Amino acid sequence: MAGNAAVIEDDSLVSRLDLGLLRIEQVLALVSGLAVFSLMVLAVVSVGGRSAFNAPLPGYVDWIEQAMPLIAFMGIAYVQRDGGHIRMDILIGSLRGRALWLFELFSVLLILALMLLLVWGSWAHFSRSFDFAAPLWSRDSSIDIGIPLWPAKLLAPVAFSVLCLRLLLQVWAYGRALVLGLEAPAAVPLIQDAAAQAAHEADVLTGHDDGHDDSATARNPKE
Repeated sequence: MAGNAAVIEDDSLVSRLDLGLLRIEQVLALVSGLAVFSLMVLAVVSVGGRSAFNAPLPGYVDWIEQAMPLIAFMGIAYVQRDGGHIRMDILIGSLRGRALWLFELFSVLLILALMLLLVWGSWAHFSRSFDFAAPLWSRDSSIDIGIPLWPAKLLAPVAFSVLCLRLLLQVWAYGRALVLGLEAPAAVPLIQDAAAQAAHEADVLTGHDDGHDDSATARNPKE
């Protein structure tokens, strides 16, 4: 299962690249959150219009379909950076040192291979929809109000590409930890122990969390 994780920041090149990519991931995650909020507003407008004026929002379902890639895909790289995706820790929780980093490296490589295939497939799906010679550059559109579908289809390969960059950074970081025998490498999620999690949650509740992970509290979960 997913755990509360911390990412160590230092002066290494991989850490600086991690922070640069994080800015992009945060923007995409913000866009995803705004999409969720927009759907709430659309629901209020549609239901309110139906109840008050017997006139629901035209193309409500079409707009939901357009927004789904924003909600589903835009935040996946940000969550991967923080180790928030669902995973099984029964086996990995018993590993230490280089064995742990080897297992993490192998798992990230598998994810990267899958995501590269998804980038290729989703881009092909987008290219079948996009056409400069067609009206609104689209070969297909939504059923109700005719919204071009290629913008929504483009979001998938864009989000997956950002995730591939995140995975490449993690491959580098785990490989570096494996070769150098690091206990707590930078630029990868390190699951915090119970005490560190409690301290972090207390900081968040009291408003003292500055959004940065301290290497003193971002401890290796296997220590």
